[in-house]
Order: sequence, then structure tokens, then C-alpha cells
Amino acid sequence: MIVSIIGVGLMGSSIAKDLRARGFASTFLGVGRDKGNLQTAIDLGIINEAVSIEEAISKSDVILLGTPVNTMISLLPTILDGITDNTTVIDIGSTKEELCSSIREHKNRAKFVAAHPIAGTENKGAAAAINNLFDNKTCIICESELSSEQALNTSKRLFQCLKMDIIEMSAKDHDLHLAYVSHLSHVISYTLGSTVLELEKDESKILELAGSGFASTARLAKSGPDMWVPIYEQNTSNVIRAVDAYIKQLSQFKTILEEKKFDELREYILNANKIRKVLQK
Repeated sequence: MIVSIIGVGLMGSSIAKDLRARGFASTFLGVGRDKGNLQTAIDLGIINEAVSIEEAISKSDVILLGTPVNTMISLLPTILDGITDNTTVIDIGSTKEELCSSIREHKNRAKFVAAHPIAGTENKGAAAAINNLFDNKTCIICESELSSEQALNTSKRLFQCLKMDIIEMSAKDHDLHLAYVSHLSHVISYTLGSTVLELEKDESKILELAGSGFASTARLAKSGPDMWVPIYEQNTSNVIRAVDAYIKQLSQFKTILEEKKFDELREYILNANKIRKVLQK
């Protein structure tokens, strides 16, 4: 089997490493604009060679689309135009509604599977690839009813090879729920990083005094704009709803402090602690 990775970043490279190690495919092709990153992927044994997108389309049994989500929208119709009857195209992006809508009437829509393997780090590029990144994580497949049985079975075998739990939902529901549990997390991290940089002018103090709590909360602020600006662009209304709810909670917290209602603050924190049970399930 030949698998092509279009966008050989952290996600695509990590997928390729595990698929190769677990025998899903023997040949992996890479497509991308950064020749240095592609060479790194070759040197690390992640891909066998770098090819043009045209060559990837003509040769591949599976095409994984791992570019930023705005690039996916421009590339996906062209990819679907040129694939063979036996090719399955799978995207691994973090937004789904606009992408799925853009190719819903395409003649080869059935050969496409809209998927979101939920895993990753704040790092980027082939050099950041991680073994076993997807083990025991969740993969969401959207609009499975519009994918052919062959494409759906191929994608499920791929994600099962990555040891992922597969769930299905609509593209609309995907974007709504991801706005709450993923996209908002990055908003919080970006604003935390910006706030600390604004207040603390002595950067050495950030390094000296910031504990693991700050480091873990601010970690996502290292994620670059090339990936995240398109996500916010495509999921604006849902993210705004999430941000509004978060601002309401911040205002409530601020009011409690201003009014020195520390018994109420204790109850607020205890209520927030309930998230521990949710995350331990």
C-alpha cells in the first residue's frame, strides 16, 4: 500500500511513523512546500521520498491531508478530481463543517472521509513527530454516511492501527464541541501568555518564578498562527460563544474577589473541581 502525506507536519509525520512500524503500509510519500522539512522526514525514515501533489494523487492508495484547514479547502477538490477509483482521501483537520460543505456535491465525495484524530503537541514539523502519539486517543469521523463503504473501512483500519477509539458525529456538532474543549483552551493559553508578557516586563522573572501550573497552562500558546488562525476563521461563531461563556465566568470570579466573598470562592473552586471526575473517566 502507498500512503501519501500532504502536509508533513507533526500530525502527518507521527501518523506515518506508527503506520510504518505497525505494517499498515510500506511506502510513504510526502508533499509539502518546505523542502528542508521534507528532507528531514526522509532522513528520519518517516517518508520514502518527496513528490509533487500530482504524483501523490496518481500513485496513492490513501492520501492523508494534514495541511492547515484553510489550505485543505483549496486542495481537496483538486485531489478528488484526480484520484483513482481505489483511492481513499482522509483529512485530519480540526474543523469540519466548512470543509465538508465545500465538497458535498463533488462527484468523488464518497471517496473522502472527514476525520479528526484528537492528539498533538504545540510543536511542528517532521522533526517533532512522536511515536505512539495516538494510542488510546479518540478519532472523530464526520458525515460517515456520505463516504463509501470502501473508504470508510480503509479509514477505520488506519485509525485502528493507530490504536484509536473511533466515534462518529455530524460536522456541525464536531465544530461546536471542539470549540468548547479544544479551541477555547488555546484561546485561554494565548491570552494568558499575552497577559503575563504585558504585566511582567522582566522576562527572567517569568522563568524564575513560573511553576508547572503556568507552564502547563501556557504550553498551548507556543502553537503557531499558521495552524490556528484558519481554525478560528472557520469556527468563529462557535468560538465566540465559548469565549463569551468564559468571560462570564471570569467576571464572576473577579466579582467574588472584589466583594471579598471567600466562602463563595471556596464553593466556586469546589464546583470547578468536578472536572477531575470527568477527566478520570
